[in-house]
Amino acid sequence: MASITAELIDGYRVDITNGVHTWRADEPVDLGGDNTGPNPYDLLLGSLAACTSITLSMYTKRKGIKMTSLSVEYSYDKVHADDCEKCDDTHSGMIDHVTSRIFIDGDFDESTRKRLIDIAQRCPVHKTLEKGIVFDETVYAG
Repeated sequence: MASITAELIDGYRVDITNGVHTWRADEPVDLGGDNTGPNPYDLLLGSLAACTSITLSMYTKRKGIKMTSLSVEYSYDKVHADDCEKCDDTHSGMIDHVTSRIFIDGDFDESTRKRLIDIAQRCPVHKTLEKGIVFDETVYAG
């Protein structure tokens, strides 16, 4: 089980740790932060990009596919459901929308290229976000 601890340090600056590594989040200056680290959505997209990269790397190594370079780019925005071509009729109002661009170079054929596209969407973080998350929250205020 993954476990993360975040502590508000000053303003919107938050130090985050998993017990081994420590990193920081903050908000940009125009939103009242000090811009000392990426904002929470950047961290989320970074997790997704890292997971996609690692998943594709593991797959190509296991299958002996020669990949010469890999670059993953994700962007996040809120869009109106009416403007979302991929959304079904159950969505309404503003929705979270993530766009991906994955660049893979290597010596492979069209069927392998299509398989890599499929594998990219199978990274665990992608699957978690796509399925949705159930929260079990307790707030201690005293």
